[in-house]
Amino acid sequence: MMLDRGIADACAIDGEARPELRSGLLNRRSFLFGSAAGLGALALSGCVTTDEMLRAEASKVYGPVPDEKFPIPAVDVSKVDPKYFRKIVDYDSFEAPGTIVIDPSNYYLYRIEGDGKATRYGANVSRPEFLWSGEASVGRKAEWPVWTPPKEMIQRQPEAGKYARGMPGGLDNPLGARTLYLYRDGKYTLYTIYSTSDPESIGTGVTSGCTGLLSQDMLDLYPRTPVKTKVVMLPA
Repeated sequence: MMLDRGIADACAIDGEARPELRSGLLNRRSFLFGSAAGLGALALSGCVTTDEMLRAEASKVYGPVPDEKFPIPAVDVSKVDPKYFRKIVDYDSFEAPGTIVIDPSNYYLYRIEGDGKATRYGANVSRPEFLWSGEASVGRKAEWPVWTPPKEMIQRQPEAGKYARGMPGGLDNPLGARTLYLYRDGKYTLYTIYSTSDPESIGTGVTSGCTGLLSQDMLDLYPRTPVKTKVVMLPA
């Protein structure tokens, strides 16, 4: 795996897109952007909704990851619409297995599995003014990468200037635990697929062209996505 060198990246959630996060601009959130028996008893009493049961299952999938270099906390699944939880779905595609397809209109990222199936992840996507479409490929990968704001972001958000030489990897870093860097014609596009620990960003358009998945979902996608993997960004 290539080591991250702190190349400028457009991924951070822009404070202008989430005004309620503006006060905490230089933390990760601002930049990005019961037992089975108990459930059964509640279900019999008519007290458990489908969403509640989905969230109970999701809490297992999106639990803490203590063995990482920087231990990853559990996702607060109450802040995620259940339709965005990771799921194997029917998905007809002419793309080869392993291809990543991003649907910004519906806030989903798909990994094509073949035989009419795909793994679907809920995502945050670009703000309208930064939307793009077409094909790219994974040019490199990084674990707990350095994040360097591009000069355009520093102009919009001067507070980001303190990281002009790079923010070290960690839980507060906007790129999170894993990052896939997207290239076109051998050149870095400034766009990535990255990890976010902000559950409220999933299902929203808040980035400057990048696509964010919950950290636990990126841990699932990352090892199954080698360099040169094709990435298709659908029109919004």
